[in-house]
Amino acid sequence: MGHISQSASNAIIYCVLCFFLVMGLVVGYIHMRQKKGGFLAANNTRTAFPLAINFVASAMGAGVLNTYPDIAVRAGVEGLMVYTISSALPMMLFAWVGPIVRKECPDGFVLTEWTRYRYGWLTSFYLSCLTIGTMYLYMVAELSAVQAAIETLAGVDALPVLIVEAIFTSIYTAVGGFHTSFFTDNIQGGMVLILLIIVCVGLGVYFHVDPSEPAKSGMLEPNLLANKLIYILPVAIATNDCFLSGFWMRTFASKNNFELFWACAIATLLTLVILTVLGLTGLLAVWAKMVVDGQQFVYGDERSANAFFYVLLEMPGWVIGFTIAFTLSLSVAAYDSNVSAMASTISNDFFRNKVPMVWVRLIVLCINAPVIVVAIKAPNVLNIFLIADLFSAAVIPIMFCGLTKRMYFITGWEVIGGGFGGMITVFIFGSIYFKNAHEGIKLLILLQGLYGDDWSAFGAFVAAPVGSILWGFGILLIRLSVLKIYSRITKTPFTALDKPDPSQTGMNVLRDAPHIDADTNSESVVIDRKDPTIMPELMEIHDEGGHLRDAFHLDLENEFHLNDHHMHLHRRSHDRHDPGIVP
Repeated sequence: MGHISQSASNAIIYCVLCFFLVMGLVVGYIHMRQKKGGFLAANNTRTAFPLAINFVASAMGAGVLNTYPDIAVRAGVEGLMVYTISSALPMMLFAWVGPIVRKECPDGFVLTEWTRYRYGWLTSFYLSCLTIGTMYLYMVAELSAVQAAIETLAGVDALPVLIVEAIFTSIYTAVGGFHTSFFTDNIQGGMVLILLIIVCVGLGVYFHVDPSEPAKSGMLEPNLLANKLIYILPVAIATNDCFLSGFWMRTFASKNNFELFWACAIATLLTLVILTVLGLTGLLAVWAKMVVDGQQFVYGDERSANAFFYVLLEMPGWVIGFTIAFTLSLSVAAYDSNVSAMASTISNDFFRNKVPMVWVRLIVLCINAPVIVVAIKAPNVLNIFLIADLFSAAVIPIMFCGLTKRMYFITGWEVIGGGFGGMITVFIFGSIYFKNAHEGIKLLILLQGLYGDDWSAFGAFVAAPVGSILWGFGILLIRLSVLKIYSRITKTPFTALDKPDPSQTGMNVLRDAPHIDADTNSESVVIDRKDPTIMPELMEIHDEGGHLRDAFHLDLENEFHLNDHHMHLHRRSHDRHDPGIVP
């Protein structure tokens, strides 16, 4: 069995953390003078392959070292393949949904910006809260996974490491923003491949399995848990990926839809291969009849979450040392992606990019404290993910109805009501299933996880999306009925089912306004600054329907650039310190 001393472990751990800090600060310094928009996002700048590596890195935190071997031990080969395919294929969702969202909201960089455009500010605020909650849980999962890795492989106290990791990532992302996160994700992608090679070589050289053992173990046979996961995991992961701002920032960062498609396709293939190899360590731990703490590792073992690390303990110390370094690298890169995405979401959705970024950075830094506390006490990384998955399964189905123009009548009322209704449906199902309201409440956070002998988890993931749709359309029916009755009483036109006029949105509004020379195919509008009627007309357009704000996603006073003869209204103007902006 391999062994590495605590002093060597500490040296490796803190050298890796210092490396990421220095590298992040250097990258941040290079981009220090960028505009705020560049700090928050990098729209239309990335090609397919680096973007694919970033997609892979965003899905590859240290948590994957726990969850996939865990599923393999609990649900066998079928369960592992269901999990890996369910994790990889949803990346293609961004190749399909991404172009739709980018077209309707070209200056956005997170899903909440499209939600504001489509459903209004209240629904956007609602989604923002859920998005930040999801990223918070992912940050907890990352630190919890690092804790398990360090304590299992190195035998040192993980608390100081978690604190240093949280502080260091907050520091360098505060300096470099999205560019730093994008850069570290590329390094993380390389780290994943190196770790994969080392694990494969180590397993081939140092690990021995009786060829007859896989068949004897029963892990090759179909099983009930794996069959349940065929439905649960695709629904859970596909909807939850839509909550992760990191994925959306990378979707908007693609140069065009062609680059986005190939980035998603490459990322899907790489993710499938990497996760399958990592999950195989769980199978090997059982097939090799490993003995851990005096007890043999068996199919369905409750210690399955640490199976990957138990396998590595059978290898030489140098392999363990490399694994500690790479595990920490995975965690740091994934953690800074969540920190960067959270800062972008808070700045854009809660403050509309009006407050200095230093305040946003401080808010994110303060969030790290409860993240560390919860991570230390978190029982299981997979359970943390499942909580976020259940909430997303209740929100995304009704929200994405708005992606099609045929559902133009869906409003924020249906989206918010459908989301809450989905969770209420889960509670109702749990209360009926367990014949106990208290157990119904527990089902909302899936305390029993996926591995119970009952159908509660399966039922919860059926109730959430189905309830979301039913409640959403139920609220729609009530809203339309009330408006119909109101129109009859007041003898006013019933307009709730009227299709929106595309000429009354975006650049078309400016084109139709007097005194404004607007080319709807261009990126700017030229306005005669000497005409005294211009500003009142623009303010009137803005006040009547908010269409000007929808077209440019900026406040009116920050949209005007002056030269000697004209004002230029630019879609992508984000620099508030430009001396040419009208105060």
